[in-house]
Amino acid sequence: MSAIHKIFPLGFPWLTQDPFLFCVYHQDNYPEGTETLGPDQKHLEGRPLGNDFQKKNGFRMYHGKTIPGFPYHPHRGFETITVVNKGYCDHSDSLGAAGRFGMGDVQWMTAGRGVQHSEMFPLLHQDKPNTLELFQIWLNLPQKDKFTEPHFKMLWREDIPIVTENGTELQLIAGTYHGNKAPSPAPNSWANLNENEVAIWTLKLKPNSTFTLPTTNATINRTLYFYEGEQLQINQEPIKVNHGIDLNANIKTEISTNAKSASLLLLQGKPIAEPIAQHGPFVMNTKKEIEQAFEEYRLTQFGGWPWPYADNVHENGRGRFANYPDGTIVEKEL
Repeated sequence: MSAIHKIFPLGFPWLTQDPFLFCVYHQDNYPEGTETLGPDQKHLEGRPLGNDFQKKNGFRMYHGKTIPGFPYHPHRGFETITVVNKGYCDHSDSLGAAGRFGMGDVQWMTAGRGVQHSEMFPLLHQDKPNTLELFQIWLNLPQKDKFTEPHFKMLWREDIPIVTENGTELQLIAGTYHGNKAPSPAPNSWANLNENEVAIWTLKLKPNSTFTLPTTNATINRTLYFYEGEQLQINQEPIKVNHGIDLNANIKTEISTNAKSASLLLLQGKPIAEPIAQHGPFVMNTKKEIEQAFEEYRLTQFGGWPWPYADNVHENGRGRFANYPDGTIVEKEL
């Protein structure tokens, strides 16, 4: 039996398997920033601001009009995990939580019964280009936890284990590897139970190196995303860059590189195996629950928006930080 179930091209977003709902990769080469943390006006000319997803001159503004990113929008019924490898993200939400994180930090947010948040990409450097590279991953919640209280958590890069082995650098965002354990996820997450075997890893393989994925139960869904490099081999089968690989988790899997390095993302977990009803930012189990979510959002705005702007960003010159709903503030250097 082969270790590979199927190979598929990476689109926008990337295909995922239960318990994951969504995965998108953002790589944008933003220019120097201005005092207002956005690109100079000359870089915005000719763009469909508010819905700019075409990669003009190497970057996109997404739904931002002056600062790139995603102004406030609601979620219910799942979790967002935002992994920022390069650049920075400014978070604000309807709980009153806020933060600036990046360069290896991860934000884990449980939307649960409902939350609004904004995710903006401030261009902090005015004297050099601002490169952004991030993944946003949506992890489903089982029916019993769909209405859990929203939760905001930061996984700072200083606390995320990086294991170096045989020319491979493995970042443990969730899960375990040979006795190394990732920081705890949000408390009501599907990833918080060891038996669900949720793993979120980034892998960076040096040229001419081999890394072997540990085996586990065949019922565990496991997907690799090869997003940077040229070509690699999985059990000697060649795989080109910008492809995903659906793997059989209980068969030995060797990843090998040739003369070029390779960067990959691994998503793994026990499927929740429940019906999924999704409409935009809401993920429930039935169509009726989706209709109820829209109605409740219309009536309550999930607590409203306590920030001055829909595309709220934090003050220029501030470092990384997290301001939690209980008033706790954590400060980090850029």
